Amino acid sequence: MSDFGADSAFGRVPDKLKEHYGIEMPVSTIQRITEHHAQIICEQEAKREIVAGTMAGVTFIGEMDGSMVPVVEVSSDAKDKRKGKCLAWKEARLNLVHPKGSVTPTFGGHFAGGVEESGRQWWRCAAKAGFAPGSSYLHAVGDGAPWIAMQEEIQFGAQGTYLVDFFHICDYLVEASKVCATDDPRAWLEEQKSRLKANQSDAVLAALAPFVKADREDPATTCDRYIRNRRDQLDYQGAIKQGLPIGSGEIESAHRYVIQERIKLPGAWWSPNHIETMLALRLNRANREWDAYWRGVEKKAA
Repeated sequence: MSDFGADSAFGRVPDKLKEHYGIEMPVSTIQRITEHHAQIICEQEAKREIVAGTMAGVTFIGEMDGSMVPVVEVSSDAKDKRKGKCLAWKEARLNLVHPKGSVTPTFGGHFAGGVEESGRQWWRCAAKAGFAPGSSYLHAVGDGAPWIAMQEEIQFGAQGTYLVDFFHICDYLVEASKVCATDDPRAWLEEQKSRLKANQSDAVLAALAPFVKADREDPATTCDRYIRNRRDQLDYQGAIKQGLPIGSGEIESAHRYVIQERIKLPGAWWSPNHIETMLALRLNRANREWDAYWRGVEKKAA
């Protein structure tokens, strides 16, 4: 039943149990059992020693991004815990790594902790996927958030490079095109996209230059600054030649089926602790480690 609770809202599980197994069980019991195993999985993963991979000379794809999840926190000063609740949206971070050509990523992630924890989880994920220190290479792709590029540099150093998601930078160009080419913004946009793919960022900046305003913010100025601050993260030509992705759509899609499909349900709010443990449960299943977990449970019970 924990697998049902891991994948579906607790309130929907009783009907599934009744339909598939003829078992009747209250929602409260299903929730308690699911959260119990989620807690164990989270604790086991925290204690798990990750050994570096051995896939020497292999190029890996790595992506990382954040997703907002619904959180409810109770004030420690509230006498009545049913009151004094604060609802907010906070970020859970997800990463993935897989060898070039593979369609089976290994996932990592966390809710608590800052960017340093995000980087640590990314390295653990890479090691699980087979990344070998000193000989493997990571092609990392993500949006322009500086913390992602920073953690790629810290964790992988000379064994990796970071590429700004091409479609993310194009969003800035779309807005700039409305200012820079009012007669034919589409043609202007396509020209700048072609230049970026040919590593001609200087030409893109030159096209923006006449419209950049030093004294106020507008789409052309914002786009110019965005590109200038990421000049060393725009090697689209090199990625294309090597058959490597220039977009981070894989991690954006993974957010939907790893995190949002279960944790970001309409009307659902989670305590911070339960988000962390349920995320660990979702990652366990996404990494195809569910059966191994239950073999351990059965062995311990024997």
